[in-house]
Amino acid sequence: MIVDTMKVFVTVIEQKNFTRAAELLSISQPNVSLHIRNLENELGTKLIHRSPKQVQITEAGEILYKHAKQILLHFEEAKHEINDLFHVVSGKLRVGASFTIGEYILPKVLADYAGQFPLVDVQIIISNTEEVIEGVRTNQLDIGLIEGETNVHDIHIEPFMEDEMSVVVPSNHPLSQMKLIEKDMLQNQIWITREMGSGTRTYMDKFISELDLIIKRSFVFSSNQGVKEAVKAGLGIALLSRWTVDREIETNEIRALTLKNKKITRPFSFVQSKNSDDSKTIKMFLQKIEEFRMNN
Repeated sequence: MIVDTMKVFVTVIEQKNFTRAAELLSISQPNVSLHIRNLENELGTKLIHRSPKQVQITEAGEILYKHAKQILLHFEEAKHEINDLFHVVSGKLRVGASFTIGEYILPKVLADYAGQFPLVDVQIIISNTEEVIEGVRTNQLDIGLIEGETNVHDIHIEPFMEDEMSVVVPSNHPLSQMKLIEKDMLQNQIWITREMGSGTRTYMDKFISELDLIIKRSFVFSSNQGVKEAVKAGLGIALLSRWTVDREIETNEIRALTLKNKKITRPFSFVQSKNSDDSKTIKMFLQKIEEFRMNN
């Protein structure tokens, strides 16, 4: 089937290696080579230059790769539409999520979704907010779940729930026993932050700017877990989603501060291409997101 050959060709190009492509596709390396050779014979031109280290695409290969990606996309869309005729939810669903959602919310949503729709092949990417948005923009993801606000206008963005944020401190911090604090008490503190591009980092920067806080020193971690462990170890304070710290607050490993006259919230949103096909796999996934929101 031509679609299978296109899939082999695209995988070889993207992996730049016949062996890795064979492993990903669960076929033999000679079978991969046969697909490529048949394509080259059909088109009467070289598509790939083979070398011991990696493959290199030719100019003709570049043209075919661009169209092969579209062929595979249209084939998936056709499958979705045909399945919709018979009310079958199947096919692929590629979901990207920023870390807070991906680590604490998405597993609960997916457990419900996968249990109801076992024929859907779900692929998950957890990354920071900017990378999730780029994945949707470049059609590497069908839908993305992000935290915080974004200024992009070329994709569809829709909030689905509100996230409560907390300033958290080590259990032995001087502020840890205070039930209510003034903003000036956060001056000249050591902050534990996420990396640039993270939704949590973007919101923390906005929070510090709004309160006109002076930062004594900061440490950057690329995960929520790293930030939490740094706070627990007494390295500094942080601004984190309550989803990420509720357990540690309950066990008194860290403390959450209440800031006078300041409610700290941000939106959780889903993002889609404006040209999204709205397949049943996506519609049912969004329905599960809504059900989660209603129950939480």
